[in-house]
Amino acid sequence: MATFLYRLGRGAFRRRRFVALLWVALLFAAGFGAASASAPTSGSFSIPGTEAQKAFDLLEQRFPGMTANGATARIVIKAPDGAKVTDPAPKAQVEKIVSGLKGGAGADQIASVDDPYQSKAISQDSRTAYISTKYKVSGMELTDATREALKESGKDAQAAGLTVEIGGDALMTAPETGSGEVIGILIAAVVLVITFGSLIAAGLPLLTALIGVGIGVSSITALANVLDLGSTTSTLAMMIGLAVGIDYALFIVSRYRVELAEGRERDEAAGRAAGTAGSAVVFAGLTVVIALVGLAVVNIPMLTKMGFAAAGTVVIAVLVALTLVPAILGFAGKKVLPAGTKSRLFGKGKPAGAEPKANGGTRWARFVLRRPVLVLLAGVIGLGAIAIPAGKLEMGLPDDGAQPVSTSQRRAYDLLSDGFGPGFNGPLMVVVDGDKALADKTVDRIKGLDGVAVVTPPMPNKAGDAAIINVIPKDRPSSTETEKLVHTIRDGSGDDVLVTGATAMNIDFSQKMNDALVPYLALVVGLAFLLLMLVFRSVLVPLKAALGFLLSVVAALGAVVAVFQWGWLGSLFGVEQTGPIMSMMPIFMVGVVFGLAMDYEVFLVTRMREAYVHGERPGQAVVTGFQYSARVVVAAAVIMIAVFSGFIGASEQMVKMIGFGLAVAVFFDAFVVRMAIVPAVLALLGHKAWWLPKWLDRILPNVDVEGESLRKHLGESAHGPDKDRELVNA
Repeated sequence: MATFLYRLGRGAFRRRRFVALLWVALLFAAGFGAASASAPTSGSFSIPGTEAQKAFDLLEQRFPGMTANGATARIVIKAPDGAKVTDPAPKAQVEKIVSGLKGGAGADQIASVDDPYQSKAISQDSRTAYISTKYKVSGMELTDATREALKESGKDAQAAGLTVEIGGDALMTAPETGSGEVIGILIAAVVLVITFGSLIAAGLPLLTALIGVGIGVSSITALANVLDLGSTTSTLAMMIGLAVGIDYALFIVSRYRVELAEGRERDEAAGRAAGTAGSAVVFAGLTVVIALVGLAVVNIPMLTKMGFAAAGTVVIAVLVALTLVPAILGFAGKKVLPAGTKSRLFGKGKPAGAEPKANGGTRWARFVLRRPVLVLLAGVIGLGAIAIPAGKLEMGLPDDGAQPVSTSQRRAYDLLSDGFGPGFNGPLMVVVDGDKALADKTVDRIKGLDGVAVVTPPMPNKAGDAAIINVIPKDRPSSTETEKLVHTIRDGSGDDVLVTGATAMNIDFSQKMNDALVPYLALVVGLAFLLLMLVFRSVLVPLKAALGFLLSVVAALGAVVAVFQWGWLGSLFGVEQTGPIMSMMPIFMVGVVFGLAMDYEVFLVTRMREAYVHGERPGQAVVTGFQYSARVVVAAAVIMIAVFSGFIGASEQMVKMIGFGLAVAVFFDAFVVRMAIVPAVLALLGHKAWWLPKWLDRILPNVDVEGESLRKHLGESAHGPDKDRELVNA
């Protein structure tokens, strides 16, 4: 593979104009497709195989006019002190809101508007009422005029002294990432300048990463409605694509500078960079792709599509690093080197035979080798302590109760809870597949259950062979009591009585994620373990990599629970409202973080493997690996953390939580696991770290990440490390 990548990189360098034009053309084509496509919707949400989904499917069959994906809104009106919504003046204002919605702007997108006086949507004290509005399309498909009409519907009532708040997903908008994303890119730029000492070299990874992400995200936007991709999909692809795109280009450029220091011609240096560092990029990218594509195991279409879309962006990042980066290096010439470094790079100005000064990576590796047990214990105990909150993890899907108190959705949620009870915000929908007798029998049984506040009479369909029963629990939607009620209704019913609704869907979704976690973990870790065995020709090194990952991801989950569920340092990260952790967060972090964590494992340990294969002792090989790779790996980790941290400023809690979780996970994995625990374990294992049974060695194909076959192909032996050291210490 190294020989193929060498030819690819060298060819891209020599035909740089054609390669650059090809990528620019792809960017313009994807951009044109995105600009021509209609705005992406929120994406349909389904959980195949669950009772809640079966009920939704039954509703679509028996109640043709009812759509599960249509947006909903609740306009909550509360009378001032001493007044009631049934009084003439407040009642006139409420009826004005109803008539305004039915005949105003956006009425063509409205399926129904319920008059609270007819639907009896008035609290017992007659101070609170709500208007239920159902739309024909999802919240993301509502026009600006429709959404604005909804927001303005209660203005006159507010002017008359009534409190009017609006809840529901009709006010849903595309998530905004804020200025944090730009700040993250700026931090990445500063890190690159410090690492390379050259503006040209620093700008290359940023430029190529932005081109790759532009193509990926634009393609997702162009195909969003065709493939039913949610609006969050492009945000995830941008988050991961930026991080890996910058990192992969960083490693190629760094190795190119090393090859120039060896005195290679520029096209030869580009080819060798692609053949050596490019091999590591390919395998690092494969681990990320495996982790993302593996999300299909969960069997939730939305999550599967998110994983495949993000994996496509990663594939683009790998191709950009292997072709566009060498092409851009051809335009940059030797300007990728810091000004005034020529004499240092090629040995001028140093006394003959002088030992180069040890860099930071070398000094740190020697420190770990002197105290491996102490470093290992400190790393494991520290991450273990941070992981403790993960034992109190509570999962759920966010609703309006998780919104900041400054939003109208949250205030509407609180008004409904105060006026009608905490369970009113999480009604259960019981779908009866049978006649009126079965529906009446079901109502009688549910009324006798603990935890039930209200049971509405059954609403039959036109054919009379199905009915809907609405059940209001006594407790809030995310409580354990409400979950028990759902299970009690289901356990006492047959296959012809199904429980659905947002609360039941949340419970089924959480259960689905829990059930899929172990199979998903086994698949992803197993495939990546085999991949790393090919790369490192070892059994213990991949095993150590997998165990280190599990430690870092559990610690990251502990940090997420502490901040987003317990509220520790919440104000620092813009967390206005604590609550359960999203059900998809654990399995999502396992997938994404595993792929990203293996990046550092591949880039750092392949240098150690290369040194060991070329005759160095295990301890010295660890030092050599850190000498050549530590500075670049640290820079790559800081860049990735900066990019992910930029998404903490997003308006949507899901994006904010993912950005924080990935940022802390990369920090733990790169700086504690890979930089401390890995060298400590390798120091303790010695030669055993690189042990591979002979029979397995004969079976496994040699992928040659170290580039040994490339050197044989070029008719030369491995070069000495002296000139590389001069570059690293320059």
